Amino acid sequence: MRRRLQHVLICGLWLAMLAVMAPAMPAAEARIAVAANFAGPMQRLVPLFESATGHRLIVAVGSTGALHAQIRHGAPFDVFLAGDTTTPAMLRAAGVGVEGYSFTYATGRLVLWSGDPRLVDGEGAVLRSREWRRLAIANPALAPYGKAAIETLGHLGLIEQVRSRLVQGENIAQTLQFVASGNAQLGFVALSQVMQDGRMTAGSMWRVPREWHAAIAQDALLLQRGRDNPAAVAFLEFLRGARAREVMQRFGYEFPAEGS
Repeated sequence: MRRRLQHVLICGLWLAMLAVMAPAMPAAEARIAVAANFAGPMQRLVPLFESATGHRLIVAVGSTGALHAQIRHGAPFDVFLAGDTTTPAMLRAAGVGVEGYSFTYATGRLVLWSGDPRLVDGEGAVLRSREWRRLAIANPALAPYGKAAIETLGHLGLIEQVRSRLVQGENIAQTLQFVASGNAQLGFVALSQVMQDGRMTAGSMWRVPREWHAAIAQDALLLQRGRDNPAAVAFLEFLRGARAREVMQRFGYEFPAEGS
């Protein structure tokens, strides 16, 4: 009886040692191209995803238009988080994206923001005043938030009035930097850039009414390079989940109705 017990214990010890010595299944790595407005949430989402799955993400941030050009020229990305819906659609049409692996992960909000806590009023009337010298917007040809800014100025009938005072960032991150540094007193930026945990981080802002510009729906797309990458596929599933949405909501993002 004692020898049998010793035999069982020895076998169990060997199995435990083999389990420790056996190489673990390697975690996968995915490269994610991220529109600049979504940089803040990604800083929160990456460690959550990596901790939950063991996979690793490498993130590159830029304007939607610039990332689109990089992807078309063969940049090694597995997933594209765009700032609009048309750019992922173009990539799918070109055969660069995987059909059936695209969805709207969030809808953004455009705001007029200033680092001065007293400059921007709740109606955006400051745009008609002479209290500022420069207004920053993102390049409308590359950045969806820049396009929305131009549409807003058009709705207000202010394009010609402010044209000489516009400064243009390559992407929405550079646009925010123009205002934060004081090079521009006002800027049309993404709500996600000036909001964390449901509160404005600094300054003053006006939320542009949604109906004054085309909706800033933002699509995620699995690229052909990531088709067989478990980390890429898992990240897209993670992005749809409640945990990711909770993070995005803290930055002011909204979500499409279920089934839309």
